[in-house]
Amino acid sequence: MNDFAIDDRRAEQRDTNDRRLHTRDPFVEFHDVHKAYGAKQVLRGADLQVFRGEVLVILGGSGTGKSVTLRHMLGLEAPDAGRIIVEEEDITDLPEEELYRVRKKFGMLFQSGALFDSMTVFENIAFPLREHTELSEEEIVRAVREKLELVSLPGAEQLMPVDLSGGMRKRVGLARSIVLDPKMILYDEPTTGLDPINAQKINELIIDLQSKLNVTSVVVTHDIQSAFSVGDRIAFLNGGVFEWVGTMEQARDAQHPVLREFFKASAVTAAQPTQ
Repeated sequence: MNDFAIDDRRAEQRDTNDRRLHTRDPFVEFHDVHKAYGAKQVLRGADLQVFRGEVLVILGGSGTGKSVTLRHMLGLEAPDAGRIIVEEEDITDLPEEELYRVRKKFGMLFQSGALFDSMTVFENIAFPLREHTELSEEEIVRAVREKLELVSLPGAEQLMPVDLSGGMRKRVGLARSIVLDPKMILYDEPTTGLDPINAQKINELIIDLQSKLNVTSVVVTHDIQSAFSVGDRIAFLNGGVFEWVGTMEQARDAQHPVLREFFKASAVTAAQPTQ
């Protein structure tokens, strides 16, 4: 698939998602969320809504709290103050056993893929099914093969992680993150460490899965090309708060000075301000 075909297809999906966004049906909400680690204040009153069915890209400098935001969505960390809502349920003070139920709504792709090096590709993807479901072995085999097809790795079941390229590891990690059919997928720097060709393949996968699985996605990235390839909206995290949130089209001409510098410093044509 060439870049023009990807751009055309993404434009069509954005049109559909733009219509969905008008319904304002939030999947995740942050209300005045604060988080500190010792003397270091990371989130300083963050407010955010992730709308059902969209791809929200979180941009920001290193150490601004992007990954901390993802951990709060998963309930892996609790805020010092503020509230976090998932599908209209306040999860802020839920006990661990209740948070487990909430976490099943999410799939997570980590930067490294986070595969178990001693397990085959099949065993890595099957692991969540064996831990959290009562599926038969035949059903597990069928589910693993289906997810490998979705990430364009058919027949890779018996490979070991050491045999995989960086791009393949990410795709196996993605297959594992969707094997429980989550409602939302969280991507933490999905193209980091990949060459441009493999990075574009990951972008294509994010777009494909968004269409085929009808999920909501949050993508944390420094990659401006990836952001404009996959995103419906951008949320710019700076100084512990989301200082600017808007569509990709609005982002290019946003007057926020730091966001404009992000875009100007990139070589991505679609991100360059027109004024």
